[in-house]
Amino acid sequence: QVQLVESGGGLVQAGDSLRLSCAASVRTFRTYIMGWFRQAPGKEREFVAQIGVSVGTTYYADSVKGRFTISRDNAKNTLYLQMNSLKPEDTAVYYCATSVTGGLPFNVWGQGTQVTVSS
Repeated sequence: QVQLVESGGGLVQAGDSLRLSCAASVRTFRTYIMGWFRQAPGKEREFVAQIGVSVGTTYYADSVKGRFTISRDNAKNTLYLQMNSLKPEDTAVYYCATSVTGGLPFNVWGQGTQVTVSS
């Protein structure tokens, strides 16, 4: 069973950077498509970024393109989200995601980590 544990959230000011991490308990992590989602208060969970199993296969929401970078370290079974030029509208709980099979759609979620950006 896949388990995901996020870390790295916190309270920052607008323009600051944060790096989120997601530790995955799965032996074949390198074969799993991974993603980041977020949910702001009163809003639905939304897609942020996705990374495939091949180098260079990344996708981003338009709202974060050019500011956020998703990456993975297969040797450490860890997914990252580097967030630069943070804005107050980036405030949300951020969730790491994958699936039971490693493919799509995502159906396995971490517990989330809070990111708060003050203006």
